[in-house]
Amino acid sequence: MTMKNLLFGALFLLVSVPSLAESKYKTENVIILIMDGPRWTETWGDPSHQYIPRMANDMAQHGVIYTQFRNNGPTYTCSGHTSLTTGIYQRVENSGKELPRHPSIFQYFLKQSGKAKKSAYVISSKDKLAVLTNCKKRHWKGKHRPSSDCGNDGLMSGYRSDKETLENSLEILKNDKPNLALINFRLPDSWGHAGNWEKYLQGIKTNDEYIYQIFEFLRTDAHYQGKTTVFVTNDHGRHLDGRKDGFISHGCNCEGCRRINCFAYGPDFKEGIITDVSRELIDITATTCELMGITMEKTKGKVMRELFIDCKADEGK
Repeated sequence: MTMKNLLFGALFLLVSVPSLAESKYKTENVIILIMDGPRWTETWGDPSHQYIPRMANDMAQHGVIYTQFRNNGPTYTCSGHTSLTTGIYQRVENSGKELPRHPSIFQYFLKQSGKAKKSAYVISSKDKLAVLTNCKKRHWKGKHRPSSDCGNDGLMSGYRSDKETLENSLEILKNDKPNLALINFRLPDSWGHAGNWEKYLQGIKTNDEYIYQIFEFLRTDAHYQGKTTVFVTNDHGRHLDGRKDGFISHGCNCEGCRRINCFAYGPDFKEGIITDVSRELIDITATTCELMGITMEKTKGKVMRELFIDCKADEGK
């Protein structure tokens, strides 16, 4: 092989293997925590915050609460989670039998960082959310897939308890130390669909506690402390009272289905702020990309600049 060919080959490798740009932020990890399917009116929209005492009393002071946060796409579980992980609203079959059309933030991260599969994780009580590890798009399908721990044993294996998801999540965070992860808890959605109002409310309170336990672990663990951003949100809400069957279901454009929670915490974010800046699910994707130096194609989200310490209070409105 001639010197010219050797130089050409080296140049090809340099331009064809992308890597994450050196970050200007303290954040090295982003963990997205999902409470599946509570309404705003039973969470932060309830002035008493009786069902989210951990978020209201122990978490809010450390980060930013959004009061105008929405899912502006299809308000179903698989579609809502797909919006979060791809930055693009799309309707995905809600059974777990259809892959998202576009590659996820996990796939982009693994490709661009060159890190091992366990550096990105999808963890979920719902088995069907294993679809978030893959996509339909040519040249991406089956490639750069994150690790997953979903349901009893992956796709179509059935749902598991949120307690098991909490235990598995803490073990994965301790042992595998992923840089990027999404963790789903299902209780409010499951009891809502069952039509059990009291257990739906208790499910919110239980998930609030589980989310707090992970939040505290990330704040105090030697590996994650001081370099981890956390987003807490939900994939959708539920119908308003008087709309269709009320809290039992979801999936329409009503305020109950669209308006959801968002809490953001991290070393690059402000603390103790409640903001009325209007944001949406796909903005979490864009903000994660900004923090982690990930370049994604076609994402429609916008970076939530008002979160950042060096941003003026009125920016982003």
